[in-house]
Order: sequence, then structure tokens, then C-alpha cells
Amino acid sequence: MKLDLHNVTKCFGATRALDALSLRIPAARVMVLIGPSGGGKSTLLRVLGGLEVPEQGTVTLNEHRLTGDPRALQAYRRRNGFVFQQFNLFPHLNARRNITLPLEKVHGHPPETARSLADQSLERFGLLDHADKLPSQLSGGQQQRVGIARAIAFSPEVLFLDEPTSALDPEMTAEVLELIQELAEAGQDIILSTHEMGFARAVADEVAFVCSGKIEESGAPQTLFGAPVSPVCQRFFSRVMRY
Repeated sequence: MKLDLHNVTKCFGATRALDALSLRIPAARVMVLIGPSGGGKSTLLRVLGGLEVPEQGTVTLNEHRLTGDPRALQAYRRRNGFVFQQFNLFPHLNARRNITLPLEKVHGHPPETARSLADQSLERFGLLDHADKLPSQLSGGQQQRVGIARAIAFSPEVLFLDEPTSALDPEMTAEVLELIQELAEAGQDIILSTHEMGFARAVADEVAFVCSGKIEESGAPQTLFGAPVSPVCQRFFSRVMRY
């Protein structure tokens, strides 16, 4: 995965969520965005995924130069998978149908193929026995696993994960993090935001510290966590890594 951001600015009213942010990563399998809440991690992730369009600056991911053209953005989004904090499953559809619906309507697969791909994805994550259950009949960890199964069922180029464990208890958090690590080890390109520092340190090739809409510091996890240069990063790690 190759990433190049230059002077990216994204505003919501008078708030600059991203403020002339720049970042260049020549190669990485897993990039993790960390930093304080409200610092811009989720906005940056959405911009990288083509879900938000910046007011200025350039975004290039894997040679795809993102523009504001609706058709180009739609094609770009179809190549990638997304998982959000609140699961975002259709509550009236069972687990299998939550996966087959986008495979049919977005990616154009016939129903038989969509069902086969959905069952393969569910089985991969130990969920095939729950295929006919509604989201309300699943635990939070199972719902998030269904969300991830949906996102990778069509073999996305990049998987985007926005704080995927923030709504889960510790046991379910560990379950989902293990699944994400398995995907990374299997070769899936991943960009994710998280508050789980131990996980970020273990799974990332590259870590970017996002604060006040800018990249305060970035680098390999052993460098960023072991010897941060920025006083802002040092102060953050001294607090979050204390306990």
C-alpha cells in the first residue's frame, strides 16, 4: 500500500478537522491512525476512503488520485471495504442477507454467487451457524465480525476500519482485534483508527499520530512508541501507556 497526502484540508463549518495535513508512506501493509479523540483520525480515514472530499489538497492511495468527481469516487469506494464503530448492519436482515445484499446491488453478483461468497466469508470468521440470525440476536462482537465479513466478502483492495472496537467490552474487543490481525497476516491491506495502543504497536507497519487536524509524527511502531520526538506525542504516550 502506497499513500501520498499533500496539504489536505477538510472543514465542517468553522472547524478545521484536517488542517493542511501531509503524509507520505512509500509502502505499508497496515497503517494505524492514533491520537486524542477529536484530533481528526476518523475524518482522515473517511477522506482516505473517499467518503469525504477535502476542500483542498491532494490524496493518492495506491496510484488512485482521489477527486471530487462522483463517478470516480463511487468506483473507488466499490474497490474498498469499510467497517465503522456502530456495526451499521441492517436490523431487519439476517447476517447472510447483510452480506449478500451489497454483493448483489453494489458489485453486481447474481444471488447464487452472492450467497456462496457470503457463506465463505461467514465460515472464515466462525459465523456460518449464525447466518440466519438477525443482528439483535447476535452479540456485539458477532455483529462487528459480520460487519468485517461483509467488508471483505468481495476481496477489497484496502479495508478501512474506524475504531472497530470502541463499542465493545474487553472480551469482544480482543475477539475482533484477533480477527483483524489474522486478516493483516493473510495479506489484506488495512488502514484503521484505534485507541488500542498495544494492538497498534503489534500489528502496524506504519503508525501516524493525528492531533489537531495534522500529522504530528509518523513512523514504524517501534520508533514512534519507543522514542517519540514530538513533545505532543511524548505527553500523549506518557498518559495512555501509564496503566
